[in-house]
Amino acid sequence: MLRRNTLLLPGLLLGTRAQAEDAAWPDRPVRIVVPTGAGGITDILARIMAQHLAPRIGQPVVIENRPGASGIIGTEAVVRSRPDGTTLLMVFPSHPANPSLRAHLPYDTERDLAPISIVSTVATVALVPKASPDHSAADLIARAKRERLAYASVGAGSLAHLAAALFCSMAGIEMLHVPFRSSPEGHASVMKGEVALFLDPPITTLPLLQGDKVRAIGVSTRTRLAALPDVPTIAESGLPGFEALGWNGLLAPAGTPPALVQRYADAVRNILTDPMVQAEFARHGTDAVPTSPEQFASIIHADIEKWGRVVRAAGITPD
Repeated sequence: MLRRNTLLLPGLLLGTRAQAEDAAWPDRPVRIVVPTGAGGITDILARIMAQHLAPRIGQPVVIENRPGASGIIGTEAVVRSRPDGTTLLMVFPSHPANPSLRAHLPYDTERDLAPISIVSTVATVALVPKASPDHSAADLIARAKRERLAYASVGAGSLAHLAAALFCSMAGIEMLHVPFRSSPEGHASVMKGEVALFLDPPITTLPLLQGDKVRAIGVSTRTRLAALPDVPTIAESGLPGFEALGWNGLLAPAGTPPALVQRYADAVRNILTDPMVQAEFARHGTDAVPTSPEQFASIIHADIEKWGRVVRAAGITPD
């Protein structure tokens, strides 16, 4: 049976590819809804994708920022859009966490959206005040067992929040969660020593580190980041097994023709395997990571379960 399936697989893939090639691109402008404000990493990556996608589909691709409620407002707008390929959604790490953080979402995260592809992975850098006595994750964990410490985030359900909650759960410590509205506010708090920890993406932490305003004690990936080769992973720094990654990805409303979804996925893969685009992503401290629609759907499902476990272990109550 395995041999037979293996023989059939190339034909199935060729069929899928042929159907995608036959799918017609939209005959009018396409919008990518970004459910955050302008200027953040999700917005930046969406604009890079729009720039490279437009010539491939022969239509303008515009960005529409619809921030609010951890991405729920913009996501709901896409769910309610016509599934004709003219509306796409660029989500961020809160997307698979929202089902656990919100008692009543106005949509079903898996049923009401059609995954196209992951665009990039999102790591975080563990920042502590420059004057902090903590030079490693092990130092911070030991101090948190003696003192009442706090960590910053950019809101409930953000990657900063979830990564810190996972950190505390794995370390067996409790820290006070202090949410802010933006990374700059979190940066100000950690620089002043008001919080002991802030896990923030490289794109916004690199300038602070280059300015010697904070200290990095670890990164949330399994391996060190190319942009910060001298900063150990959090697992190396004192919490073995720790990893917290988010992602940005493109989706369409459920009901979008599968062949058109596949054609978008093929276009995204072509864009993200371009060395110039990869270099552009790297300058923003992120990696280009294309997937198939099926792979993306599996990752969304797995992350909904993963972050659900983190939320429950941290005792976070859904809003």
